[in-house]
Amino acid sequence: MIISSANRLQHVQEYYFSRKLAEVRALNAQGRNIINLGIGDPDMAPSEETINALVGTSRKPGVHGYQPYNSIAPLRQAIAGWYQRTYSVDLDSETEVLPLMGSKEGIFHVSMAFLNPGDKVLVPNPGYPAYAAAAKLVGAEPVFYSLKEENGWLPEEQELEQLLAGGDVKLMWVNYPHMPTGAEATAEVLEKLVQLALKHRFLLANDNPYSLVLPNEKPLSLLSLPNAKECCLEFNSLSKSHNMAGWRVGMVLGRQDYLQCVLRVKSNLDSGMFLPVQHAAIQALSNPDAWHEARNAVYAQRRQKVYELLDLLGCSYEKNAVGMFVWARVPDQVTDVEAYLDEILYEAGVFLTPGKIFGTQGERYLRISLCLPETKIEEATNRISKHLTSAKTEISL
Repeated sequence: MIISSANRLQHVQEYYFSRKLAEVRALNAQGRNIINLGIGDPDMAPSEETINALVGTSRKPGVHGYQPYNSIAPLRQAIAGWYQRTYSVDLDSETEVLPLMGSKEGIFHVSMAFLNPGDKVLVPNPGYPAYAAAAKLVGAEPVFYSLKEENGWLPEEQELEQLLAGGDVKLMWVNYPHMPTGAEATAEVLEKLVQLALKHRFLLANDNPYSLVLPNEKPLSLLSLPNAKECCLEFNSLSKSHNMAGWRVGMVLGRQDYLQCVLRVKSNLDSGMFLPVQHAAIQALSNPDAWHEARNAVYAQRRQKVYELLDLLGCSYEKNAVGMFVWARVPDQVTDVEAYLDEILYEAGVFLTPGKIFGTQGERYLRISLCLPETKIEEATNRISKHLTSAKTEISL
């Protein structure tokens, strides 16, 4: 290589799914027909009204140019209305709502806006890899706090106090309902985190895209808690809740001065969201409860089929977790979970995600997506069953 890469790239790797899905595509090019249960990519369509809004607006004159960096006022108003109806949170659409081209970009924008080199960032383990990657890319230091099955995958206050003792933590990421485990946090748990953020003067950011997918309780927003706006931001997205992953419609919500910092970064990195997408998002945010219930009914049926697959593998799991994944512990006799799942990929043609990509606390786990039809999940189960039977036969011989 003639031109060397930036030093910051020494501390981050290509996103796991970027690499692994390329591997899956290569297998498919060989005619393998891999069943992909690894990624949370909704296969169901947005509402018909949402699609019609996109198409209809696209045909109008004057809609294909640049748009405001903070999006059009009707979209911000629709987001504020959705938050009030869904989470009982009152937001000023002019000052406390900033639409994003996907909430993943917002993770990087917030890191750019608030972190200096050497600042520490509390990151959940297990958790979404982008939190740590964004910190490293801006020269900050990710500090992992442990989430454990025996504690319901919730932060432990004593550990957090120890990590915060140095006073150099600037940002803490939380993600409830949690990905990958599907754990929910109560208002009481989140209130304690808000109090920690106020006490130790750090920014608390909740990534909240899964709260409408198979919820057990009324969806909860961090911003609904007392004093949360003083020290908190919340991210949300239409990717999972409205079947719009590829549309890239997200949002960050919170205090005006915090959002202005994010906007200063964002306005230098994009040129506004495509206007027809904004109009479609406005329509999507008015989807009735019945539409969400119908989507969740499909996911609930698929989840039962995933339980059957996990039973076949001898895994243990928590039923009725929130979100579009099932998180499961692999039997102790499996010594290397990633190698075991690679064997299933190459021998049975089924891709399952190893929990270790989400952190060391995920070493003994796997994650299965609900984003394929029941027939495909059943086929995956049959393929794995045949592989396991064949493997046992070879051992006996």
